[in-house]
Amino acid sequence: MSFTPLVLQPNLSYYPPTFTCCSKPSFGSREMPQRVLGSNFSRRRVGGIAAMVSILLAQEVIFGQEVAEGFELKMVAPNQAFEEALSEIRGHAQALLQIKSLIESESWGEAQKVLRKNSAYLKQDIYTIIQGIPGNERPELRKLYSNLFNNATRLDYAARDKDASRVWQCYDNIVVALNDILSRI
Repeated sequence: MSFTPLVLQPNLSYYPPTFTCCSKPSFGSREMPQRVLGSNFSRRRVGGIAAMVSILLAQEVIFGQEVAEGFELKMVAPNQAFEEALSEIRGHAQALLQIKSLIESESWGEAQKVLRKNSAYLKQDIYTIIQGIPGNERPELRKLYSNLFNNATRLDYAARDKDASRVWQCYDNIVVALNDILSRI
């Protein structure tokens, strides 16, 4: 008995490729470029898709790992339980507060990297906890959550601008907001 290998080939007869004519309309005429083969995609949509694909593919190749850390796209850790977030929040808060030594040594770039990394973990934890508490307690925690991460963003910008006084002001606000959040959880 002989076996023939199974070869899978896509059937492209149902999805023909689409192309757009490349001629630019003149200012005198209001004509748009003709579409070839009945495309349903606008030029803006195709351009947007191409831009997103190029960003996602080039994230680590072109920019390198240190810049790619600035592109944090996920908001909530998948399948993170309420109890898990409660157990991890204090560790992530302590890790966030460890940027104090980097601020003191004025290592602005490193402070930004550590801030972005640790604030992302803390944001996931706090968001998960807010979703798990009763509805009447959520607005107060949401306000503190917003205050905390607005100050984290301001600290990031101040570190970029190397404005030490603003960095310290934002750091102090972060410490106060974290203490408020942790006391209410």
